[in-house]
Amino acid sequence: SLETSDGHLSFGYRDGDARRGAVVSCTGLEVVEHHLLYAEVVIEPQGTWAGCVELTPVIDDVRLEPLYRCGQSVQRAAPTERLQRWRRQVPTVSSAHAGLEAVVSRSQADLGALRIFDPDFPERAVVAAGAPWFMTLFGRDSLLTSWMTMLIDPDLALGVVQTLARFQGEKVDDETEEEPGRILHEMRFGTAASLSLSGGNVYYGTADATPLFVMLLGELRRWGLAAEQVDRLLPHVDRAMAWISEFGDSDGDGFVEYEQSSPRGLRNQGWKDSWDGVRDAAGNLGSGPIALCEVQGYTYAAYVARAHFAHEAGDEATAAVYQAKAADLKVAFNRDFWLEDRQWFAMALDGDKRPLDALTSNMGHCLWTGIIDRDKAAAVAGHLLSPAMFNGWGIRTLATTMVGYNPISYHNGSVWPHDSAIVTAGLMRYGFVEEAQRVVMGLLDAAGAVGGRLPELFGGLDRSELPIPLGYPASCSPQAWAAASPLLLLRHLLRFDPWLPHGKLWLDPVVPKAIGRLRVGHIPLGGGRLAVEVDGDDVSVEGLPLGVELVREARQPLSAEVLERD
Repeated sequence: SLETSDGHLSFGYRDGDARRGAVVSCTGLEVVEHHLLYAEVVIEPQGTWAGCVELTPVIDDVRLEPLYRCGQSVQRAAPTERLQRWRRQVPTVSSAHAGLEAVVSRSQADLGALRIFDPDFPERAVVAAGAPWFMTLFGRDSLLTSWMTMLIDPDLALGVVQTLARFQGEKVDDETEEEPGRILHEMRFGTAASLSLSGGNVYYGTADATPLFVMLLGELRRWGLAAEQVDRLLPHVDRAMAWISEFGDSDGDGFVEYEQSSPRGLRNQGWKDSWDGVRDAAGNLGSGPIALCEVQGYTYAAYVARAHFAHEAGDEATAAVYQAKAADLKVAFNRDFWLEDRQWFAMALDGDKRPLDALTSNMGHCLWTGIIDRDKAAAVAGHLLSPAMFNGWGIRTLATTMVGYNPISYHNGSVWPHDSAIVTAGLMRYGFVEEAQRVVMGLLDAAGAVGGRLPELFGGLDRSELPIPLGYPASCSPQAWAAASPLLLLRHLLRFDPWLPHGKLWLDPVVPKAIGRLRVGHIPLGGGRLAVEVDGDDVSVEGLPLGVELVREARQPLSAEVLERD
């Protein structure tokens, strides 16, 4: 409906029981026939004129307070003040490499704009997946993004896990793919629920969000943030672990698989969730249940995190259970996913336990989580940096040598910055510093070539074929995990790794010569703010929290083997 009354335009519509609308009022303009706003203005030389249009949302006949009001400075509006307050709190970066400063600054601005707030808990910020298509909460996207942004805002990760815990699965529902303990894939609000893959408010069809949820809580513990609030979420951790064993591993083979149950749901339920995103080297699509290699890596890291939670609590029996689960999964993974003749890991196992042997970026995530045996890591790193995979800007999702490679596809040859950033973290974990630095510099160059903002994805054409990254038309801009990627790169160039419950901060910068001097200030840690400055081999730290020991070497991350030695 559309009505004109008292100088206002009123729009409204009904969708079932839901009623939505908006009231448009104005100053400096008139409402005239045909529902138009009109102004006839004569402006004298050097004169001024101002008009304002104010929109008031209406939900079920209730007018909501506008966030931006006529007569009020935009700079004084609540959303603007909240964003400005966040920007004042985030770390500062200065470097001899101007491009790095610009990329990080753009990332921080974009992430601030993508924050959304739960109306029931307005103090909790979470991050939307991307604008304009996905301004809502996605499990995997929000978990990975908030992990990547720990260096600048650990509170974002806390808000994400608290919100996802609120909506953790309670029952079995084939239509929404909800299962007890499962972490959601996506949420939609109000009448936008019809856009959800399940047709409801929440859709749960993802294999990776549940172990990622446990991983992120483990990371929050290591940063020493909100210990009591993290402790209150531990029952949700155990519900997530129960989902992994009862529903994720429904056939009992030790691997977490997925299979679509809703006709409206996703065929593929990892981060490469396009219909043709999971395949073998000959281009044949996988049939379910499918066990993705990176999901096994996330599950391994979740087991390690849960074992450490138990160890901290003095529950050595539970710690031993999850330590054994992690060790057993690592053995099975390196046995069943490893392709000896190819010297890389299969992308997945299909429903017949047949390896889907395509050469993909997925195995780089397995480096990140530490599930790969060290005697296989060099071969993996070599493939990831080979001409078939590294296009000079980043890591391709699918190698050029595979059937089905398409440089302008969504997941079969394109480059996703967040994927390349996670690969970089994995390379650093296993000590492949020069290889990691190559990817870092490629991504920084890619960002510089497109105005400082890394896109959601770009084409896989080689850098020698095209002097700028090939744009993907339908990508989100900004997109959360693309915006977060430079921050993960920054953290791993510093090799900044806190473990505050043990009173230690590991720091061993490996800043490329091309970047030169680097200073990162105002880093939140232990209730204070610290600064790290790197100039060649000289490293200085200011503001180290009281009682925290600085360890000037790279930390060996938690693993089943480390827990066993402890």
